[in-house]
Amino acid sequence: MKMPKLVWFLVIGMAVNVTGSSFIWPLNTIYMHNELGKSLAVAGIVLMINSFASVLGNLIGGNLFDKFGGYKSIMLGIIISLIADVGLVLMHGWPWYPVWLVLLGFGAGIVFPSIYAMAGTAWPQGGRKTFNAIYLAQNIGVALGASLGGFIAEIDFGLIFLVNLMFYVVFFFIAIFGYRTSQHGISGSNVMKDVHKIKDRTKFNALLTVCVTYCLCWIAYVQWQTTIATQTQGLDISLKQYSLLWSINGLFILLGQPLIAPIINKFQDKIKLQIAIGLIIFLSSFLITSFAQTYSMFVVGMLILTIGEMFIWPAIPTIANNLAPKGRTGVYQGIVNSTATLGRAIGPLLGGVIVDVFSIQMMYYFMMIFIVLGFFTLVIYDRKIKVEN
Repeated sequence: MKMPKLVWFLVIGMAVNVTGSSFIWPLNTIYMHNELGKSLAVAGIVLMINSFASVLGNLIGGNLFDKFGGYKSIMLGIIISLIADVGLVLMHGWPWYPVWLVLLGFGAGIVFPSIYAMAGTAWPQGGRKTFNAIYLAQNIGVALGASLGGFIAEIDFGLIFLVNLMFYVVFFFIAIFGYRTSQHGISGSNVMKDVHKIKDRTKFNALLTVCVTYCLCWIAYVQWQTTIATQTQGLDISLKQYSLLWSINGLFILLGQPLIAPIINKFQDKIKLQIAIGLIIFLSSFLITSFAQTYSMFVVGMLILTIGEMFIWPAIPTIANNLAPKGRTGVYQGIVNSTATLGRAIGPLLGGVIVDVFSIQMMYYFMMIFIVLGFFTLVIYDRKIKVEN
């Protein structure tokens, strides 16, 4: 089955977009803490606001896509992001840095749902292949951007903002020449309105329960981008070494599929068990990393974390798809995406406060407790469904 030309442009655009943004996001906490002299709690608040701006961008971007199509909504998001990128290049001190960062999150939030929606409508026969291609592009972008960002930041932190701007300019031209002729749209669905129409509350409540597990996992996962990032700096681990951790993450996701495929295939119909395995691996990662004093230990921790991620991240949307009543798949997937964003919003602030008030070691203990709580909500999420059946 041949992938349409438009989908290829969307995949390439996603790779360029994520590569550019990956120069910045792994280093956000380090930059605010080490370069701007702000506490981890302050950095966490900024990143939380950035996440909420992304949520707002998602909602607005989805509505714009329904009304005006993918090209116009993507171009609006790119233009807003370009304004923020220019601001970051010219004024990246305090208090301008958080202003541009929040604006950048808002612009990116508009772009992402439109890319997914355009891809799905341009190639409906592609099914999961369509979104797997975009997911692959994202991980290529993370691997490239994160690794190169660390090297460039060690030369001059200001250069990462310039390089990010350059990638967005490239993305701008890809969108103009690749997306302009497209008339693909998607039938809109307002998540909050559609939630009130859901009649099968048992399955809906089951979704919310398993989403608690998902949120707790994201709260823990995002510590690698925030508090753990700062910890590595205190251990004299260079920025390029820290950024390389995310390159390892992205590459391992791409290359490590054969490693987990036999387990996934064996338990193909046991999604709950797949998540449980992922949670155990997540817990192991934080336990091992809590003792890390050398770079090699952080590499081991990241590799273990990535294996857990490969089990959990695709499984939660699969559960949502299985639970969704006919015609409500989009609503359920929207709730899953919102849950992930909520975890990314809460995590930096919560982790920063724990480290500031207690210690980095206490942060690890808290995250391990959250993962154990995730086990509990995973175990009970489908109990009422089984009783009814």
